[in-house]
Amino acid sequence: MWIAGWFCVAFVAVVSASSQEPELGSARVVFQTNYGDIEFGFFPSVAPKTVDHIFKLVRLGCYNTNHFFRVDKGFVAQVADVVGGRSAPMNEEQRKEAEKTVIGEFSSVKHVRGILSMGRYSDPNSASSSFSMLLGDASHLDGQYAIFGKVTKGDDTLTKLEQLPTRREGIFVMPTERITILSSYYYDAKMETCEKESSILRRKLAASAIEIERQRMKCFP
Repeated sequence: MWIAGWFCVAFVAVVSASSQEPELGSARVVFQTNYGDIEFGFFPSVAPKTVDHIFKLVRLGCYNTNHFFRVDKGFVAQVADVVGGRSAPMNEEQRKEAEKTVIGEFSSVKHVRGILSMGRYSDPNSASSSFSMLLGDASHLDGQYAIFGKVTKGDDTLTKLEQLPTRREGIFVMPTERITILSSYYYDAKMETCEKESSILRRKLAASAIEIERQRMKCFP
C-alpha cells in the first residue's frame, strides 16, 4: 500500500515536471506595430539555434517594416518572411542572415496561446524568418514545428489583431489591411527594465520607421 502510494506521488511529480513550461532567457524583444506593442522572450534551452538566428535577425533590424501576413482568430498571427515581407530594402548583411535556414528543433513544449513557433515548408529543416504567435491552443502542431519562445507582454495587441477584418486565400486567413512592424528593439530583463526610457525610445523608433518609409518611397516608388 505504501509502495503504491509512493509510486502515485512520484508519477504525479514526474508528469507535473514534464508539463512545466521551459525557463525564459533574459533577452526581450519588442515589436512596435501600428496596433500596439508585442514583447516576447526566448527559450534558449529548447531551441538554441533557432533562438540565435531569430535574435540576430532582430539585432540587424530585419523585422523593421515587415508585417503579419496571416491572422487566423483563435489559431495564429504569423509574421511574414523578412526577405519578401519588408517594405524597406535590405542591406547585404541583413539579406545574408535572412536567407539562412535552421534545423527543425522540435520539442515536447505545447502549442498554446502566446507561444512562438517557426513557420516552415514540408522540409523540417526549412525554417527561416517567418514565425507564428499562437492565438489559441493547437495541439496538432505539437512536435511538428519548432517552438522557441513566448509572448511576455502585448496579449491585448494580439486581441486587437484578431478583431481585424480578414480574407481567405487558400489555407491562409489574411488581414485585409497591412499590420506593420514599424520597428523593433531588444533589452535584457535582468539588467534593465526600460520603463524610464520607453516613451522616448518609442518616439525615436517611430520616427526612424517613418524616415525609412519616406526614403523607400523616394528611391523605390
